Amino acid sequence: MADQPWHELPAEIVAVLRPRVDEVADEMIDAVVHQVPAYTRPLEGAFGEGIRAGVQEALHHLLAEIEASGPVARRDVYRRLGQGEMRAGRSLESLLSAYRIGARVAWRRFAAIGVEAGLAPDTLYLLAESIFAYIDVLSAESAEGHALEQSAAASEAQLRRRRLVRMLVRDPPADPAAVEAVAAEADWGLPRTMAVLAVGGPNREAAVPRLPGDAIAETIGELVCAIVPDPDGPGRRAELERAVREAEAQAGLGLTVSWPQAGVSFTRAQAALALALELDHDSQPALVAARDRAGELLLAADPVLAAELARDRLAPLQELSAGARSRLTSTLEVWLAEQGRLSAVAERLGIHPQTVRYRVARLRELFGDLLEDPEERFWLEVALRVRVGGAREKPEVSPGAGRL
Repeated sequence: MADQPWHELPAEIVAVLRPRVDEVADEMIDAVVHQVPAYTRPLEGAFGEGIRAGVQEALHHLLAEIEASGPVARRDVYRRLGQGEMRAGRSLESLLSAYRIGARVAWRRFAAIGVEAGLAPDTLYLLAESIFAYIDVLSAESAEGHALEQSAAASEAQLRRRRLVRMLVRDPPADPAAVEAVAAEADWGLPRTMAVLAVGGPNREAAVPRLPGDAIAETIGELVCAIVPDPDGPGRRAELERAVREAEAQAGLGLTVSWPQAGVSFTRAQAALALALELDHDSQPALVAARDRAGELLLAADPVLAAELARDRLAPLQELSAGARSRLTSTLEVWLAEQGRLSAVAERLGIHPQTVRYRVARLRELFGDLLEDPEERFWLEVALRVRVGGAREKPEVSPGAGRL
């Protein structure tokens, strides 16, 4: 069977069919208008002109190729019809249904004309095959046009959403009316609450398709910035953690805010990402939430000042040897955490309670009355948590009893 069976028809039938083409076209249009709901309206303006032009172009071009027994150039009507359907918000099915109905009408009328003119049965059979094969070609072109327009529309919407992300997180904040206008153009409803997710690492882009479907994202500098609506909703946090983990990336989640405060959430998300990038991800989560690590983020906000605080508060330890300083630092840290409970300190450090008493006595010699002052103890805890040089100092724990 030929791909274009109409090229095999005898050219003489064109003289039989051409005089009746316009009336057949009118019948095809009338059937479509009455049988396809999407086209049940007056054929006026650009809509009516497009339908009439499409039907007449199809019939006249079919006859021209029959007459030429081969391809004849024609206008790109049907791809544009598919694009027009997409722009009008209609599915492709309406147009394809119109093509099928039109093909049935064309075959019925042309068959009747052919019988009246005495055309041979074999010629009529080939004519039927040709009409439906030709309609398949037109349908494929319209489907391509519809898909191209759909892709273009999606790309445009994506560009607008990326622009919206930048507007939301900018500092100073963008004009609220301008944000609302861009959100409307992007067909993205501004949520009541949102949080910014900052994704970093070599695989940051891989996290984007794994994010919730209502999230929008843009690459800003060396990170991916995503706006996540309703971040505190059921299962939402787990969904974000899974997306980051599966992408083998790292991320910081900012505070939950209203959309005019997205810039604040972005700032917190960037700080949380910096913390996430420092972690050992064999034992730590790939996503760090600013809300969960506010204290560490506060200290990291001014590392120079934090380091000065640590040096000042822990100065009594600096004159010791490295080994003694490590052991007393670890003891001080656990003693503060356990609020002075010697047995608990001994258990956590894996040393004899008498050794703990000895070390605590040594700490009292070094720090004096500061260990009895609740406020001073608080600042000592803060100093012990400070990150110096991008990583927290991990004092050496020596389980041997009787050593300082």
